[in-house]
Amino acid sequence: MLTQTAVRSEISRHPARNIRPMSPQACFTGEVNPLEQRMRLMGAVMPYPRNAEIFGESDSAEYLYKVVSGVVRTYKILNDGRRQIGGFYLPGDVFGLESGDEHTLAAEAVTDTKVLIVKRSALTALAARDATVARELYALAARELRRAQERILLLIKSAQERVASFLLEMTERAPAGNTIDLPMSRQDIADYLGLTIETVSRTLTSLETTAAIEVPTSRRIVLRNRSALTRLNG
Repeated sequence: MLTQTAVRSEISRHPARNIRPMSPQACFTGEVNPLEQRMRLMGAVMPYPRNAEIFGESDSAEYLYKVVSGVVRTYKILNDGRRQIGGFYLPGDVFGLESGDEHTLAAEAVTDTKVLIVKRSALTALAARDATVARELYALAARELRRAQERILLLIKSAQERVASFLLEMTERAPAGNTIDLPMSRQDIADYLGLTIETVSRTLTSLETTAAIEVPTSRRIVLRNRSALTRLNG
């Protein structure tokens, strides 16, 4: 496991050693904007094996994180021991944004993952001097707020509506036609949607029975009737 101390040491000793040899395409998806360019120069890429903790709940929010490869989940363990997943972050996504000085959720690698890590204070200082970077940081914060609002609405829907919404979300965020190769487990999906794993499995079976989807394997789902899923999603 790479601790916060290891991250501090790596960034202070080699602020860009792991990044300069990599092309923009290797680190980011789409066009590289000024904020992404600065993050590449100011940060370090750190590897995390599957299920390794990236930061813990209540850890100091010293860094901002961007997924280079793999998938990250944020989560909270509730008082009764249940796990609530706050979000999944795919290559190109930024996570770890906080309004305060501590992380409200923990973060783990879902798969073997590489993460670009940048000191939050350095980005804040840069934003104070560069209006473009400030706008991009604001846009990141606004996207996280929108995701939080969408999750509030998601959790009041029926099980079928939640699963349909999740499948459409994954299709939009990792476009590959109508096929979704899920990096996360059924338990992860259940904990994200606020359902039991049995309910998720039953709902997928029901959607397959109605020909809305096809489930060739537990991790691969093919959308057969996207319009039907969209109607369920509201």
